[in-house]
Amino acid sequence: MEFNFSRHGLKGIEKKVQRLFEIIPGATSWAIIIGMVILSFWEEELAAIIIIAFYMYWLMRIFYLTIFLILSYNRLSIEKGTDWITRAKGLGNFDNYLKGLQTLVPGIKLKDRLSRLFHRKELESFKKRNVEIPALDDIYQLVIIPVANEARSVVEPGIRSIAGNTFPSGKILVVLALEERAPEAVKKGIYGIQAEYKSSFFDILISVHTDGVPGEARVKGANASHAAGEAAEFLKSKGIAFKNVIVSCFDSDTVVKPVYFACLTYNFMVCPYRYRASFQPIPVYYNNIWDVPAFARVIEAGSSFFQLIEATNPEKLVTFSSHSMSFAALVEVGYWPVDMVSDDSAIFWKAYIHYDGNYKVVPIYTTVSMDIVAADSWRKTVINEYKQKRRWAWGVENFPIVMRGFLKNNKISLYKKIRLSFKLFEGHISWATWAFLLTFIGGMPMLFACNAFQHTVLYYSAPRVAGIIFNLASFSLVTSIILSILLLPPRKVRHHILNRIVFALQWLLVPVIFLFLGAIPALDAQTRLMLGKRMEFWVAAKKRENTK
Repeated sequence: MEFNFSRHGLKGIEKKVQRLFEIIPGATSWAIIIGMVILSFWEEELAAIIIIAFYMYWLMRIFYLTIFLILSYNRLSIEKGTDWITRAKGLGNFDNYLKGLQTLVPGIKLKDRLSRLFHRKELESFKKRNVEIPALDDIYQLVIIPVANEARSVVEPGIRSIAGNTFPSGKILVVLALEERAPEAVKKGIYGIQAEYKSSFFDILISVHTDGVPGEARVKGANASHAAGEAAEFLKSKGIAFKNVIVSCFDSDTVVKPVYFACLTYNFMVCPYRYRASFQPIPVYYNNIWDVPAFARVIEAGSSFFQLIEATNPEKLVTFSSHSMSFAALVEVGYWPVDMVSDDSAIFWKAYIHYDGNYKVVPIYTTVSMDIVAADSWRKTVINEYKQKRRWAWGVENFPIVMRGFLKNNKISLYKKIRLSFKLFEGHISWATWAFLLTFIGGMPMLFACNAFQHTVLYYSAPRVAGIIFNLASFSLVTSIILSILLLPPRKVRHHILNRIVFALQWLLVPVIFLFLGAIPALDAQTRLMLGKRMEFWVAAKKRENTK
């Protein structure tokens, strides 16, 4: 189906539909917030009932998410020591390899036994589909790294991590996608990386994206798409088939595990719909975690936990930040959108609509680490965090385009449309409203209670019910604290054990942090979309103390 995955170039009814769905998220969030405030003044009893019902729903949702957070963390822990390249090589002799997995191995650890069990079940399921497995020797990796203002000290650690992978680096093509408008010092650093690391890979190309191209916004997707086009020409010149290439689009500060590309390759090989899928690792923000204020650590740990939870439900998983996919599919759908800020999630929706709903995201249980936004002062770090979270929340720009696509596409089932539309819509609304309901608005019916309401059973029981609910929810907070500590990178010598204690205690800041650096940026983004005030890509400030 031909569909214009853009807000530009629309006419007539389609333009009006686009504008309607741009208004709906922001209008809904404001209606919930303002409506509950008004109810708290004029209908305190009804407001209190609604708040208690919301608290109970929130508690059940928290328990549900905590269970899946634990399951996902355990799966990540189980696969931590997996030799992915050996598994990928074993697929070359599939039947004998599977037969060997079915043989019991005495004396192995529980984690290894579970990993082996998951591996065997996955291959048995794959065999039933009777799908051809690509040869490992035919697969190449293409890594695109957009660069705008990032210094060499930010980009180079990621390049070193790619070169140090267990997947043969001689089959990895790196494209450094440099913006023409980048400062000269940045350009010098990028060309320095090319000169130093070129021999470590199949090749390192530098793509210079011209500024001000008609039809493009100043967004990362435009730069990445231009780089992908140049990579396509290079691969053609080398006679490499696009179907044998896995493309990864990384943020400039992304550092990968030594097993990342082996893990990605294995998952690509055993995915029966590999040419209709994206592959999503778990993003963590630990590159500079000890060098930023406490509030920044907590909010980024929350972001990582959200992705861990999302990984347990591939049917609703959407690409986020650094991700990978078949290069053949990327070329076929026309690359990333060149006029949208939220390119990482937009590419999923673009492919989903293009392939009539036959597109999925496959979670891969390994991590990619990135920087927490930083600045020279605490105040500037707060501002940068706010801008970054507002940029993430600007993913709401997908909603009107996706809704237009769903209305136009008759090949996607109604069930899929309703399920995914609700998830997309509800996710943004809860992001913008829950923190307000849990902090300020929740207590307003009691605060502004009239004399009649003050003598009701509900007036006396509501605070006690709320207290019980929040006490029960503390289980989730304790779980989050424990997992955040377990996920921390190895402690450097200069970081005392006291740092970890402080890291745990700083989770007490959660209510304030997720209001001012969660709900408010989300509401800001939705309001801008509602009023037609567009955003461009904001490059987060990132720095490293040492690249070695």
